[in-house]
Amino acid sequence: MPISRRQFLASAGALGATATASSLAQPVNPLPFLITIQGDALLPRSSGQRVVICGGGWGGVSAAKHLKKNDPKIEVVLLERNPVFFSCPMSNKWLVDVVDGNYLTWSYLDVASKYDYRFIQTEVVAFERDRKRVITAQGHVDYDYLIIGAGIRYNYEAWFGNDRKAADYTRARYPAAYIPNAEHFILKAEIQGFKGGDLVMTLPPPPHRCPPSPYERACLIAGLFKQNRVKGKIIILDPKDSPKPITEGFQEAFSVLYRDQISYVPKAVIQEVDPFNRRIRTSAGDFRFDHGILMAPHQAGDMAWKAGSIGRNPEGALTGWAAVDPVFLNLRDDRDVYVIGDAVGLVSPQFNFYPKAGHVANAHARIVARYIADRVAGKEARATLPDNLCFMMVNAAPREDIAVRFRYHFDDKGVIIQEQIDDNLRRDDLVTEDFQWASRMYEDMFG
Repeated sequence: MPISRRQFLASAGALGATATASSLAQPVNPLPFLITIQGDALLPRSSGQRVVICGGGWGGVSAAKHLKKNDPKIEVVLLERNPVFFSCPMSNKWLVDVVDGNYLTWSYLDVASKYDYRFIQTEVVAFERDRKRVITAQGHVDYDYLIIGAGIRYNYEAWFGNDRKAADYTRARYPAAYIPNAEHFILKAEIQGFKGGDLVMTLPPPPHRCPPSPYERACLIAGLFKQNRVKGKIIILDPKDSPKPITEGFQEAFSVLYRDQISYVPKAVIQEVDPFNRRIRTSAGDFRFDHGILMAPHQAGDMAWKAGSIGRNPEGALTGWAAVDPVFLNLRDDRDVYVIGDAVGLVSPQFNFYPKAGHVANAHARIVARYIADRVAGKEARATLPDNLCFMMVNAAPREDIAVRFRYHFDDKGVIIQEQIDDNLRRDDLVTEDFQWASRMYEDMFG
């Protein structure tokens, strides 16, 4: 049965009572949207140091809380277009009713009230970095330091060029559900109402958000089909030569648990997608499908592009990811602007990118919050590296997980080195650790 919020809070030892609302936690209500002048100030200039955070995902929420914990005198403003927080991590379990919707949903106002920072629900329109100003749909906000938690966006142009009709049709009919939260509801309805046939799942080329999660999603959907005796086949089109990371655990799940429900196709680089006629051409062959979860290549989210943070490769082409200092995570050309989480670009010649996962975004947030607090206090920031831990539920009946851990350190030349530790043996005790991990993460963000 699904795990409810009440059960989750009880198992976590309760995350604490909700604080009463304060003036700082109230939504800002300027003039009605249609007559608001974007050139007007949304907030007056701060008398002290102000940190503006754009994006209220795992990174943004964590950064706001930890900034106030590190230095309560810092004015913190969180800008986010969604009214409530919806967690992508753990959402695969929600798709198949292992957890309920309350488990993934949290109040921005409650946590802002508790830690005395300001939450404003608004759309970020542009950045004027020369003036240290964020332009929103409701007016501008000045900053001393800026944190951008842009997340990702889908690069449908890699498939369709300038054909917006094909891109919009694909997103509406065959959503990837890697950006919260409307896509998740569409996908859940589709898979739970699926009557049979071929369901094609395309995987983006690396780097992409939460590398092992598409395989977890395939396993959980396959388990749902198996349980409900749906005559359906999930066809995984993977551009890689094997599931990565944690190869053996997923390979065994595909071949042992879901040999009748999953067909894994390696080296299937997408060459053409026709969503209208439900055809896909790949380097591993052509495929027709009855339904699809079509994941286009990923890039840094829109705000990273609006901020002019996207780096270029040696040939001068845009990389699609923010060019940051690999240790301190500020933009290479702007020390007062930090990027955290999925949008972060190259950090090491050994492994290229940090895993684009919620755990890493949370770690980045805590690290950058400390960097900024130290700078405000006139201290030298001490270099700190994140870690990463991912659990994947590969079987819901009985519940079994596998896991992967990443550790980071500097070598003798100052290069960041990644160590990967796989736990391929699926078992129920890892499920317990999975929910304990989520409990710690939610506590760190909202508790």
